[in-house]
Amino acid sequence: MNGLAKGLAIIESFSSTRSRLTVSQAAAASDTSPAAARRCLLTLAELGYVSYDGKYFTPTPRLTLLGAAYTGTASLPRLAQPRLEAARDELQETVSLAVLEGPNSAIIARAEADRTVSAFIRLGSRIPAWHSATGRVLLSALTVSELDDYLASADLQASTSKAIVDPDEIHARVRLAEEEGCAFTDEEIEYGVRTMAVVVKDSRGATRAAMSLSASAGRWTLADMRTRFLPVLRREAGLLGRML
Repeated sequence: MNGLAKGLAIIESFSSTRSRLTVSQAAAASDTSPAAARRCLLTLAELGYVSYDGKYFTPTPRLTLLGAAYTGTASLPRLAQPRLEAARDELQETVSLAVLEGPNSAIIARAEADRTVSAFIRLGSRIPAWHSATGRVLLSALTVSELDDYLASADLQASTSKAIVDPDEIHARVRLAEEEGCAFTDEEIEYGVRTMAVVVKDSRGATRAAMSLSASAGRWTLADMRTRFLPVLRREAGLLGRML
C-alpha cells in the first residue's frame, strides 16, 4: 500500500504546467526519494500510463482511465449531497447547491428541511444570477468586463419591491461577494424569504458552485444568519471543495 501511495503521489505530480517530468522533478513534486520516484515511474511506463524518452516521463491517454473511474461513478450533486444534509441537519433549514448555467443560477442538489420556506425554489429551479445570492457568488468569478457584459444583456425585472435592479448596485454586490466569499438577499426573490450563499472552490481555487440556505424573514434577521448559519455553510462548502 505504501508503494501505491507513492505511485498516486507521482501521478498527481503531473499537471497542465508540468506535462512531463524527470525523475528528480517527480521526486521533488511528490515528496519521495529519487529512487522511489524512479521505480514508480518505470512501473507506470511498463503499465502504459506514461511514456519515457530516456529523460522525461509523459502521461499517455491510458491515464485518463483513472479519471474515468471517478467520473463514471461520481458527480458534483452526488458529492455535495452529504454536505448539504449535514448543514441541513445542524441548522434545520433547507440547503441547496447551485451552478452557473448560462445567465441563470441552477439548483442541482438540495436537502429539504421539514418546514418549506420558499414556494419557488426547488431542485432544478433556475433563477437569474443577478437576482439571487447563489448567482451573485457565482458571478463573482467573472472579470469586471465579463460582469459588465452580463449585466448589459440581463433582463433586470424585479420579483418584489425589495429587489435590486440597478446595474451599478448589483455590480457592487457581486464584487462584495467576491471579497467576502458569500452573498445575501433580503426578500428580493420572494416576500418573507431571506437567502444566503457561500462559494464552493475546488482544490485549484476555481469557483465550482455556490451553497445556499433559505430562511424565513420572520424568524431570522440577516445579522442572525451571518452569526448562526454562515460558519456552518462555509465549513461544509470547504469540505466539498476539497473533494473537487
